[in-house]
Amino acid sequence: MSTHDKMIDKGRTTRRSVLGGAYVDVAKRSTSAFSEPFQQLITEAAWGRVWSRDTITKRERSMMTIALLAALGHHDELELHLKATANTGASAEDIREALLHVAIYAGVPAANSAMKIAQRVLKERDEV
Repeated sequence: MSTHDKMIDKGRTTRRSVLGGAYVDVAKRSTSAFSEPFQQLITEAAWGRVWSRDTITKRERSMMTIALLAALGHHDELELHLKATANTGASAEDIREALLHVAIYAGVPAANSAMKIAQRVLKERDEV
């Protein structure tokens, strides 16, 4: 098995463990010939090479991802990763702390929008 194939396999496993099987199954079903190269790229690079590293925990990686997505205003991806905290171990308090950092280092408007999304996601899970 090539290194590329190993990273794809590792990425699939990690992606499923973080985002959940149901989400990954839907994403896989919606993949087309057009989007397949992109799906392979993120599976290998993001999930196989970055999220699979063992230098920090999935909880810590989750908090960084949430902060970055919030700071950049990527609300759809932010919601996805907020939901994934059920699998990464990041708590409601962890999310709040990440978003407080966003307020200071990326701006209150970015954090305010992210806080609304986080509150909704956490309320759906009865964590707020």
